Amino acid sequence: MVQTIAKTSQIDPSLILLDEKLPGGAYWHFVIKRGNTLRITDLEGSQGVSLICYNADSPIERLNVADTSKIQFNAFLQKGKLLYSDMGRVLFSMTEDTSGYHDLICGCSNAASNLAKYGEGDYNNSRNNFLKALGKRGLTRKDLMPNVNLFSRVAVAPNGDLNYVEGIEKPGSFVDLRAEMNVLVVVSNCPHVMHPSTEYKPKPIQLTIWKSAAPAADDLCRTSCPEAVRAFQNTDALFAQA
Repeated sequence: MVQTIAKTSQIDPSLILLDEKLPGGAYWHFVIKRGNTLRITDLEGSQGVSLICYNADSPIERLNVADTSKIQFNAFLQKGKLLYSDMGRVLFSMTEDTSGYHDLICGCSNAASNLAKYGEGDYNNSRNNFLKALGKRGLTRKDLMPNVNLFSRVAVAPNGDLNYVEGIEKPGSFVDLRAEMNVLVVVSNCPHVMHPSTEYKPKPIQLTIWKSAAPAADDLCRTSCPEAVRAFQNTDALFAQA
């Protein structure tokens, strides 16, 4: 059963830099400056939100989903986890998460998967959304990589089968992603490729960028394990002479 949850962390309005709603099926791209946080809020019970990201100053460095999973020994993101680049640095830290279910395994929807699920029709998919957004940033198909799926629970059976788990959608849940470098982020608000519904009905989400506080010495994301400490040393070195 879908339940509404209360926000556990209100943002001081004076810190908000941008706040806008993204309709179902649409895409969004923006540069989040180092130290600012992007909050993505599930407004009505999402069918999934796909995300990719890059070092905005040098887009040849980009999200590496395999390393994000391998380094953290976990294929499912939650509070305290990091989104790693392919150069061993940190793009985003997940500083807050009231959903608890984010998938690194399944990739994103495309024209073929939409046709198989929904039949003929003008249904946006995440692969095309990503390519449209990248084109506006001077990037091409070769720059597209595997993505993160937010607000999506996928269970892995002992034999390796993947099963989408319904019923975890919680209107009002959110995830906070703190940028650890200047991050170009692309969000596609299309259903998860494995979502079982044959009705194309993606729900709106809220995108809020806010000026977050500097990390404390005991910041969970920065101190959770030796691998995280090393990744932040590599990341901070980029800005040591700024």
